[in-house]
Amino acid sequence: MACGFRRSIAGQLSRVLDLPPENLIKSISAVPVSRKEEVADFQLSLDSLLANNNHSSSDIQVQAKRLAEKLKCDTVVSEISTGRGTVNFKINRELLTKTVLQQVIEDGSKYGLKSELFSGVPQKKIVVEFSSPNIAKKFHVGHLRSTIIGNFIANLKEALGHQVTRINYLGDWGMQFGLLGTGFQLFGYEEKLQSNPLQHLFEIYVQVNKEAADDKSVAKSAQEFFQRLELGDAQAFSLWQKFRDLSIEEYIRIYKRLDVYFDEYSGESFYREKSREILKLLDSKGLLKKTVKGTAVVDLSGNSDPSSICTVMRSDGTSLYATRDLAAAIDRMDKYNFDTMIYVTDKGQKKHFQQVFQMLKIMGYDWVERCQHVPFGVVQGMKTRRGDVTFLEDVLNEIQLRMLQNMASIKTTKKLENPQETAEKVGLAALIIQDFRGALLSDYQFSWDRIFQSRGDTGVFLQYTHARLHSLEETFGCGYLNDFNTACLQEPQSVSILQHLLRFDEVLYRSSQDLQPRHIVSYLLTLSHLAAVAHKTLHIKDSPPEVAGARLHLFKAVRSVLANGMKLLGITPVCRM
Repeated sequence: MACGFRRSIAGQLSRVLDLPPENLIKSISAVPVSRKEEVADFQLSLDSLLANNNHSSSDIQVQAKRLAEKLKCDTVVSEISTGRGTVNFKINRELLTKTVLQQVIEDGSKYGLKSELFSGVPQKKIVVEFSSPNIAKKFHVGHLRSTIIGNFIANLKEALGHQVTRINYLGDWGMQFGLLGTGFQLFGYEEKLQSNPLQHLFEIYVQVNKEAADDKSVAKSAQEFFQRLELGDAQAFSLWQKFRDLSIEEYIRIYKRLDVYFDEYSGESFYREKSREILKLLDSKGLLKKTVKGTAVVDLSGNSDPSSICTVMRSDGTSLYATRDLAAAIDRMDKYNFDTMIYVTDKGQKKHFQQVFQMLKIMGYDWVERCQHVPFGVVQGMKTRRGDVTFLEDVLNEIQLRMLQNMASIKTTKKLENPQETAEKVGLAALIIQDFRGALLSDYQFSWDRIFQSRGDTGVFLQYTHARLHSLEETFGCGYLNDFNTACLQEPQSVSILQHLLRFDEVLYRSSQDLQPRHIVSYLLTLSHLAAVAHKTLHIKDSPPEVAGARLHLFKAVRSVLANGMKLLGITPVCRM
């Protein structure tokens, strides 16, 4: 794509270098916007073309100059020059303006996704497992990270045309349910469970853990309750089912606030029977070993290295997380026949997934190569005014409240039909952008003050830019958005925006390769800063109709691409704030 310019340059290069254009396309990149001067629009890196990199910089420079001399300007390329190991191409300015703006408007939400960078990429069946809170424990900010990262990955894969299945794999089985069942029998209240299930289950869980630590009989009855559950006892199962159903209802309500949905609510409980089959299969392959304590383990090193031993069954015969994950992976392959399965969890689970993947491999499941763990770091310092965060909902309420206060204090805030809804959308943008600005693997320090700044690199700034550009269209759009004269958009501010719009497909491509949202975040923040500068200098009001119309087209293109990028990140753009 890059509006066909990259392909045109590759066509000319292929004739000189005697290489197929397809081999050259990914070596031709759009040049990032420079504040110093208007550089070229595209460049070919000689380094990426040369098979071995044993060339000195002066040698590469000579080759770049020789190549540039063999190339000619044409109707697309108006200027050819060389840089450090690069051949640079400047696109005919009127053609650049007309083509980019037409392409943005014609392609709409697909702008950047129809690029030649994505051509030849087969459409795949992709399973993304994310969020996955534990029913008996608080839905904390660690799950928030998994939720927004998994949602971004699923959004991006869907935008690229893949068939995506979003799975929420609930922690709805395990020893914690023995504790919870016993705890509810000791100090649970039916009315509290119905009115605020997550809070009440959390309170019970905290209390029963304290009791179990001091009283061995409570710990014993918790163990017995979970054994009854594993054996399918009707009373225990009925209580567990109630906890699960009420929790999922609450989760769905919270996910709705985040604008996140799932195709399937699965859970560890679904695999309690199938995990017995896994144990039999491991045993039949001679991989299962019993320990002195009566647990069953798999030695992944083959030489009893303690760090490579994975426990797959407790001494009482009940299943573990790893066993259930093995059963889940096999079941999903049977059900979805996926090309890729992505697990989005914190980096603390890295070893767990390494062991699960290794066990699948030694069990003979070659498709394990299609499984991928996307780990992320820890958020530090996310506390509400009431103290420690208990539930994600506390964070969402705090964001909405603080954003409402911020909006009320800004004089330019327009009267809104639903200020709470706008505050929540702007607040979520603030939260997501702060989270996505760095590498996912990095831990980061959460800052309430920083996320709500309306200036600088924040989600509030993105939302503000989108709302301001939308307001321009509302005010002037009717009279001007028909046709435009490309000659009216040759100021440096206009050209910088057009050059930046050219790069959108590359940014999407980069994110599709490493699944990092930071490339898109950085791109959108730069686009918003460029729009802010242009908004101050490229006036629409009181400009001649031809100039006003052309500028409005430019701003509309910016708003469209800004909205596309925000939606991929899981942000709903607001039109007023």
